[in-house]
Amino acid sequence: MKSIQLLSGIALLVLGFTSCKDEKQEKAQKTVDSYVAYVDSVKNVAAEDLKADWKSVDAEYDKRAQEAELALADLKDKTAATEKVNASKIKYEEFKNEMTAVFAPPPAPSPKQQLRNALFGEGKIGDDMSFAWVNAQNIHSVYQQFVHTVENNKDNYSREDWDEVKLLYEALDSRKNTVEKEGLTAEDNRKIAGLKIKFAPMYTVNRMGAKSEENKEAKK
Repeated sequence: MKSIQLLSGIALLVLGFTSCKDEKQEKAQKTVDSYVAYVDSVKNVAAEDLKADWKSVDAEYDKRAQEAELALADLKDKTAATEKVNASKIKYEEFKNEMTAVFAPPPAPSPKQQLRNALFGEGKIGDDMSFAWVNAQNIHSVYQQFVHTVENNKDNYSREDWDEVKLLYEALDSRKNTVEKEGLTAEDNRKIAGLKIKFAPMYTVNRMGAKSEENKEAKK
């Protein structure tokens, strides 16, 4: 009788160990699957939605990745699970690099572009030097901003800055020749002529001064 009871007790103990082992493996597999699913779900979120909470998203990824690595040790046959985890690691790292590039602040504009932005407005004139946006309705205000900006900054411009100012001024003048045939009013034409008269001596005198200052610095 005692032998039967002992054997029964051992059988129950083994069954208990087997059940615990199965539960442990099942939990480990769920952890791996959850990690894989998390990576896939993050990749499906729009970049603008991720940006505001990226630190939390990345921290959650690290947590789940560590849990998945630990879970592999509890799996009897870990080959397939290991492949899943490694594939998701690569997938996430590639995605993270992509998002890092997307979230990075845009590079500061070059000094030449900063000058163009000041003279005409942010991004109005790029490398293509297109003045197609200037028309009969806005050309007077474009000249106004240009000439007044030059006047306000004339003491700070280098010789190279003045050369760029002259290049842009000539390009604007070229656009004016086209705009005159497209309905430029006599009043605006008169006001532009006044601004041109103001600009010409200001350019000549200050560019010469900038060149003189640079020659003095070079001699030092």
